[in-house]
Amino acid sequence: MLESEPDMKVVGTAASGREALQMIPELSPDVVVTDLRMREMSGEAMLVELRRSCPQVRSVVLTTYRSDEDVFGAMKAGAMAYILKSSSLEQVTQAIRKVHAGERSIPPHIANQLAQRLGRNPLSVRELEILRLVAHGKKNFEIADDLSISENTVRNHVVSLMGKLGVRDRTEATAVALQQGLVRLEEE
Repeated sequence: MLESEPDMKVVGTAASGREALQMIPELSPDVVVTDLRMREMSGEAMLVELRRSCPQVRSVVLTTYRSDEDVFGAMKAGAMAYILKSSSLEQVTQAIRKVHAGERSIPPHIANQLAQRLGRNPLSVRELEILRLVAHGKKNFEIADDLSISENTVRNHVVSLMGKLGVRDRTEATAVALQQGLVRLEEE
């Protein structure tokens, strides 16, 4: 679809982030369009490496993932645009053109989501660790045993993380964590 644009030329495609990183120096693209979930290497990891190895190449994330953590991670990794695959071709090409011109392109609903994420009090590493275990259905005593800490310490972290997430109970904490991308249930 991008080839049909008179001012765009697709110089290459890759099946994975690692393959893309190998191709980019030779192909010298102006803009790389990437997804977040790929084989061998996440889009976020690929963007970090791209920024390190080819800082002149600008990047656009085109994905179905829209959780707070996905958006924040991609932007932090160096993406200049974050576009959902449900966007129109016109929106995608407009984003690519803006990025090529050195501008950021973030749809208003994604920008609002990112602003809300930045305004929150972030969870500590330990709170995230405990939240992941809560989301997997573990009780406080099990979490305490897994992490070699006291049950009272677990309880204090659970109360703190629930306050930061603005929730009333563990079920709601799990739902918010999943929605915001803080937890993925396939993790173990």
